[in-house]
Amino acid sequence: MWDYLRLEVRRTLRDTGFVIGGIAMPVLMYLLFTNIGDDDGSWRTASMVGMAAYGAVGSALNTGGGVAEDRSLGWLRQLRATPMTSRQVVIGRALTGAVTVLPAICAVLLAGGLVNGVRLAAWQWAATALLLWLASIPFTLLGLGNGYGLTAQTTGVVNMVCNLGLAVLGGLWFPVALFPHWLRAVSAYTPTNRVSQLGVAVAGGHAPTAGAVAVLTVWLLAFGSYAVLAYRRNAGSI
Repeated sequence: MWDYLRLEVRRTLRDTGFVIGGIAMPVLMYLLFTNIGDDDGSWRTASMVGMAAYGAVGSALNTGGGVAEDRSLGWLRQLRATPMTSRQVVIGRALTGAVTVLPAICAVLLAGGLVNGVRLAAWQWAATALLLWLASIPFTLLGLGNGYGLTAQTTGVVNMVCNLGLAVLGGLWFPVALFPHWLRAVSAYTPTNRVSQLGVAVAGGHAPTAGAVAVLTVWLLAFGSYAVLAYRRNAGSI
């Protein structure tokens, strides 16, 4: 399974579309959004966390796109001829998603520190990256569910809608304070909003709130169940 994991990670990191959309785009958007208008140090930090989360979500969902493409090409059926079990294939893909979100997170954090002058203690940088990484797991499961349950073309569209919709609604692009009251209430229940809250809390020197952890746990269970059901429903065609 570890050989399979290394193979999939290399395939993903060599994908030009992934590098541009999953790593370069969040960095460029972060630098653009934080260098227009007034110089606000607190917004530069909050936006850094939000854009790192946005890159992580996009990279995590990209795992499902790879699964859907492999299904259409018959690659997953060929894996049945190897000693790997179906469970190992699924775990290998999930671990691929967990590994490939790291470049997106680190790239935005580096842009914040080196270009925008964000200053945090060493433990805050490490804790922010770790929390964003752990909080990306539900989105990897969502991507896997889409990949196992939908066609390659449909998976790409659904992943894009999920990524953009959750990013905007969760306040990863713009401060939630700018939202109407009713939309702020809805945003509080989105996984992306809570991911951002985790990073912002640590960057501000505070412990993550129990509410953020609880909401993310619920989404983890929901997306995990979706991934399992999608795999079981289509196991015969995989």
